[in-house]
Amino acid sequence: MQQDVINKTTLESSGGCDLHTHTSASDGKQPPAENVRLAWEKGLEAVAITDHDTVSGVAEAVEAGRQYGITVVPGVEISTRAGGKEIHVLGYYIDTEQELFLSRLAAQRDTRAQRNEAILAKLRELGISITLEQVIANLGRELKPDESIGRPHIADELVRLGAAGNMRDAFDKYLAEGAAAYVSLPRISPETACGWIREAGGVPVLAHPGIYGDDELVRSILSTARPYGIEAYHSDHSPADAARYTAMAEEFGLLATGGSDYHGVRQGVVFHGDIGSVRVPADVLLRLREASGSH
Repeated sequence: MQQDVINKTTLESSGGCDLHTHTSASDGKQPPAENVRLAWEKGLEAVAITDHDTVSGVAEAVEAGRQYGITVVPGVEISTRAGGKEIHVLGYYIDTEQELFLSRLAAQRDTRAQRNEAILAKLRELGISITLEQVIANLGRELKPDESIGRPHIADELVRLGAAGNMRDAFDKYLAEGAAAYVSLPRISPETACGWIREAGGVPVLAHPGIYGDDELVRSILSTARPYGIEAYHSDHSPADAARYTAMAEEFGLLATGGSDYHGVRQGVVFHGDIGSVRVPADVLLRLREASGSH
């Protein structure tokens, strides 16, 4: 039975939409319903659930959205590779029950699992003994079949063991691109990811271009993959980055989107940014809905 919409008249509503958040279905810390509650607390009109290579958190979030009276956007973030770098593509309003799309995401998670084992092997070579069982045990709950372990989970274990001071230190020393235990396995291309998203009825957007540190590569991806939008506003983008990618969106005829990339709190630090710290107007969401044909 659907619950009544919770009254939030005591909260200050500032509106807007956060189109990039992660939950415990991938490498976020919070259950999907908690992301929705936090978005409601922040006065957001809408929040997207964009877990890595899985849509398993969407249903719980949508149900919470009904409870809190907030729009929940079904989304995903697909890992790809181009120009020697890991590139992420966001998908919005995909059909989360399409069997073909779900099987494709399962294959992506298999690649992620292989990468995790290779990272752990490298860490063992460095004298840091970590097993996947330890990482999963550190979650404090059972891992569901359609959920995945990510680098932040491994970083948590590195911090717990004292091999790193905090999440950022763990990435800088071991897990970031070029670091001691970094591993990159063959991935699909951004063009393929955009195709998958469209075939699932969704709308593809290139995620956080500023993180890649290579605007020529970004331009190449926009030309070949032809996403509908580019995430100009992001927690790791400076105002200059946002202005540059907004101009790039206009140049390529793309929608400029944005989101916090919220992953929850680890060791007392919000990883990348807090929910609602980056938000875009409701008309951005309307354009995504119209592009997907959702009603």
